[in-house]
Amino acid sequence: MAVEWAGSGPELLFTIDRDSGAGLRAQLEQQLRDAICEGRLAGGERLPSSRELARALGLSRGLVQDCYAQLQSEGYLTSRPGSATRVAAVARRATSPRPSEPVRSRLAIADFRHGVPDLRLAPREDWAWAIREVCRTAPNTAFDYGDPIGERQLREVLAAYLRRVRAVAASAEQVVVCTGMAQALGLVLRALAADGVTLAFEDPGAVRSTTSQAAAAGMAVVPVPVDEDGLDVEALDRSGARAVLVTPAHQWPTGVVLAGHRRQELLAWVRRRDGLVIEDDYDAEFRYDRDPVGSLQGLDPDHVVSLGTVSKSLAPALRLGWLVAPERLVPALAHDKLVTDRGSPGLDQLALALLIESGRYDRHLRRVRAEYAARRRTLVDALAVHAPGLRVTGLAAGFHAVLHLPPGADEQQVIDQARQRGVGLYGLAGLHATPGSRPPRLILGFGDTPDHAIASGIAAVADLLCG
Repeated sequence: MAVEWAGSGPELLFTIDRDSGAGLRAQLEQQLRDAICEGRLAGGERLPSSRELARALGLSRGLVQDCYAQLQSEGYLTSRPGSATRVAAVARRATSPRPSEPVRSRLAIADFRHGVPDLRLAPREDWAWAIREVCRTAPNTAFDYGDPIGERQLREVLAAYLRRVRAVAASAEQVVVCTGMAQALGLVLRALAADGVTLAFEDPGAVRSTTSQAAAAGMAVVPVPVDEDGLDVEALDRSGARAVLVTPAHQWPTGVVLAGHRRQELLAWVRRRDGLVIEDDYDAEFRYDRDPVGSLQGLDPDHVVSLGTVSKSLAPALRLGWLVAPERLVPALAHDKLVTDRGSPGLDQLALALLIESGRYDRHLRRVRAEYAARRRTLVDALAVHAPGLRVTGLAAGFHAVLHLPPGADEQQVIDQARQRGVGLYGLAGLHATPGSRPPRLILGFGDTPDHAIASGIAAVADLLCG
């Protein structure tokens, strides 16, 4: 006998057939999976309580709870104590997404998207506390237009913080507060473009964003290869560039650290050229089993600009970043910032200063660093079980790893086949600026991928990875 139920929230129909011979829990699980994969239940959709669904379908509440728990372990559902069970944001399976369509919202098992922190770990209560305190204690002048390069209080706090944790040689006068990393880079490039400087950048690297920013500034660009020791400084010297954008602490995307001898060669190059190194310190807060790597800026503050942001450490939505520049560049940067947006949001700047001064920022970093370290262990363990012969690199910092596929593997084919199984994989091929045959590699992000999804995702594509 079939029992039909239409949910009180989303328009949804379940059929439980007690005469089919199939288990009742298996029927309910499969129908929920199908509804999610087909898009009839959207990401974030609230499901009925286990008691409500059990009563409507004539099932035991324990059976429904077990069903929800299983689908949660598979990454289809999410639940928090005291709140409703909902469809996971990543839970719709990919079939044939359009190129412009984000894959993330169409995956059922796991999405190893890179470059994104776990947004669930954003310190909402700490940020709310800081905003309340600022609104309660700030003078009336704090609500006026502020200094275009940033509130003095935040610039002093950032200078002290960066001296302490990154060995940056900074004073408040050298700090410019920006609306994220993209604006910081754009300000620097426009200041350099006036002198006709050519920009070099790492290959592989953030090719699209770098070239688009340089084009907007009217700059010529040239790619420089990266090897196991980081940027090839000899190739940089041959390029004719006078400025270079680098990620020395954890190269994006390979994860290598710029070797000590290369750091010295790079600094010698920039002094000889009287040029500029633009140091993108994008995820330096997240390191695990290695000693901290100090900022290049601290070794030569006259020839290095250091860029930083809270997008990875707090949340991208805050749109707060900074740059630390040689004093000779600050007037041009300040003028550009003034005409661009008149300054970043002042109250948010004061809230960030308070968060750092109070110690809450450091405590938050310790918490999330421990969480990412646990996910890193889960990824390493899952690969050791399901793909034991494959090399994994880039794990010393950040929240992504590089998986080296077997020689001859078709990187794009692995990605496409994994997507058909509801697993999002991403390759390095599209991050190269120059054509050529290269070993197949995948970037496995674990910043916004829960533990259970990491393990189940690797298991689901193990045969694809191993060829």
